Amino acid sequence: MNDDAQLIAQALAGHAAAFGQLVEKYQDRLFNTVVHVAGNVEDARDVVQDAFVQAFLKLDTFQHASSFYTWLYRIALNLSASQRRRRRPAVSVEHAREANGLEPVDDGEDPTERLEREERCQQVRRAMAELNEEHRLVLVLREIDGCCYETIAEILDLPVGTVRSRLHRARLQLREQLREVLTP
Repeated sequence: MNDDAQLIAQALAGHAAAFGQLVEKYQDRLFNTVVHVAGNVEDARDVVQDAFVQAFLKLDTFQHASSFYTWLYRIALNLSASQRRRRRPAVSVEHAREANGLEPVDDGEDPTERLEREERCQQVRRAMAELNEEHRLVLVLREIDGCCYETIAEILDLPVGTVRSRLHRARLQLREQLREVLTP
């Protein structure tokens, strides 16, 4: 029995601290992915918190067919999708900067280089926000979270071929959007 399975068994037996260990183990990793899917820090915090609450409430339905993290991921991504449908995306770059908690930091880097890098990051974020949700999800899971195709397929409940196809289309769309932005 792996560590997660033991912690789940203990949590189901009434030991809340065991579930707390699962939260500690996965909260940062889940947050880092959800922030890219949700589009801002506050929404990501809400989604991650709700995902852990849902996981705790439905822990007895976890069937160990996949890893706990994959199951938790699926819950979080479904919650994020629901949240995005209920809210309109932020349009303002300043609002996005505030929401993402990006503040200028003096790291000794040349200010011009830093501004150019930040502008490229903003362009990529805006281009990713323009992708439809199914393409953005596979792109985030693969390129930002580093999931393999099989894990993405498991998380999104899709065939691996569909994951590969969506990822290919997402990359093409992202490249085209960035080409339009970067070409004078």
